[in-house]
Amino acid sequence: MNETFLNGRIALVTGATRGIGFAIARALAGAGASVAICGRSQDSVDEAVRRLTNESKGKVVGKVADVRASTDVAGLFEWVDRETGSPDILVNNAGLGVMKSTAELTVEDWQRTIETNLSGAFYCSREALGRFKNRSGGYIINIGSLAGKNAFAGGGAYNASKFGLSGFTEAMMLDHRYDNVRVTHIMPGSVDTQFSGGSARADWKIAPEDIGEIVLMLLRMPERTLVSQVEVRPAKPRK
Repeated sequence: MNETFLNGRIALVTGATRGIGFAIARALAGAGASVAICGRSQDSVDEAVRRLTNESKGKVVGKVADVRASTDVAGLFEWVDRETGSPDILVNNAGLGVMKSTAELTVEDWQRTIETNLSGAFYCSREALGRFKNRSGGYIINIGSLAGKNAFAGGGAYNASKFGLSGFTEAMMLDHRYDNVRVTHIMPGSVDTQFSGGSARADWKIAPEDIGEIVLMLLRMPERTLVSQVEVRPAKPRK
């Protein structure tokens, strides 16, 4: 297997300073891609870039950006254009979860969740699609959740954002499949990251690196074939 099969490709991964996003960025850079990442704090971005640069074959750059702000997203893409060239791979990974009953959710909780998990994916995808025209195509991978098809108590805002991301991803795929743009929705179940609030390792959960491997698998697929949705579950969840 060619471990540098992404040589010459340029990827942008949002929310990539830790967890799933970091693992995806590591996998892409390890396969030879130039990778741009973003996060919410300068310290976390700098540390992630340092680690990825030490471990990877490809060029890695990073910038602070808040995907909730369309102006931040526009500035991020313009910066990536200058630093690496326009991306032909976008991974919309930035996300957050506020788990409260509907009565307990504040307006700010709702807006922060929807704007990060759904609006942020739209803002980034819109910027990427405009650039894909000049690159004769591209690939957008949205990192969603099985919470985008299975509601649970306390997940009002989170479920709404992920159900919305599911619909948005499928519609975008249908809109642009004849523009040489492939779109895939990865929907993990329980992943062993800080997102869930735990600090101890949980061996039964999906490892972030497993999602990175799935991204590489998708990018290896022949262009004639589109895997439009991937559901990922722990093989042996807790009983």
